[in-house]
Amino acid sequence: MKAFQRFALFNLVFSLLVIVWGAYVRASGSGAGCGQHWPLCNGEVLPTPERIQTVVEFVHRASSGLSLIFVVVALFWSYRLADKNSLVRRAAGLSVVAIFLEAILGAGLVLLKLVEFDQSVKRAISISLHSANTLFLVASLASLVWLSKREEAFRGEKNPTVFPVKPYFKFTLFAFIALAMCGAITALGDTLFPAISLKAGWEADLAVSAHFLLRLRIIHPLLAVVWIGLVFGWTQKLEGAGLHSARNYLLVAVVSQFVLGILNWMLMAPNALQMLHLLIADLVFISFWISGLEYEARKSSHTA
Repeated sequence: MKAFQRFALFNLVFSLLVIVWGAYVRASGSGAGCGQHWPLCNGEVLPTPERIQTVVEFVHRASSGLSLIFVVVALFWSYRLADKNSLVRRAAGLSVVAIFLEAILGAGLVLLKLVEFDQSVKRAISISLHSANTLFLVASLASLVWLSKREEAFRGEKNPTVFPVKPYFKFTLFAFIALAMCGAITALGDTLFPAISLKAGWEADLAVSAHFLLRLRIIHPLLAVVWIGLVFGWTQKLEGAGLHSARNYLLVAVVSQFVLGILNWMLMAPNALQMLHLLIADLVFISFWISGLEYEARKSSHTA
């Protein structure tokens, strides 16, 4: 079980690195680095690195493939360790579903040519769905890490669930998903329409003839402010439940992300800061998700 715990944590960390590198693929315009081929790169298993975009895209595909293998290994491992209908098996199974959906969505972006300089509505919708499914994957892997430390999670249950059920948490969760989807669209707009200055960026966003990706950029910071208000209310519930550590981790992550968001805007979204912004966003989500699991566990123990 200890080895399984470490492997579950490794899976989560490795997946976060793959996600962040995927952001660099988009930000660097390397989405078409392997041409319109999938899963092969330019029709080859090991492509000739004639340009840097090919290397960037190939590294992402290779690491994504490794991540898929690791997640499947965790599923088989969970079947060796855990009982039927256990929470550990359920979380491992959901992570496999999520990572296969990631592969399908990623393949769709390439095969439909929704990469590089494409500015279509289809691309905006596709990356939004990709962003939402990424959260599904992260939640599944984070749940597996959390559950792997609880012996009762390896035992079979009649109706196992790994989803926090408190209505306020659900509402805040859906608000975060909307925020993440808008963030993906905003990042795409920053990539396709880079601003040379803050003033030029504002003028481009407010212009009558502005592209829809520019018009949507204002929604992300507004939603961020709304979500911060919602998550502050959630931290009060955590405090009331005696979950001080979960509350503190979440607050630190949210404040860090807020500061990074402002820097990202002021510095006009450089690639390195975009990647860090996404990484911290995922850590915020993990802290929030785990706090929901902790809250449900505390409530269940009090009921028992």
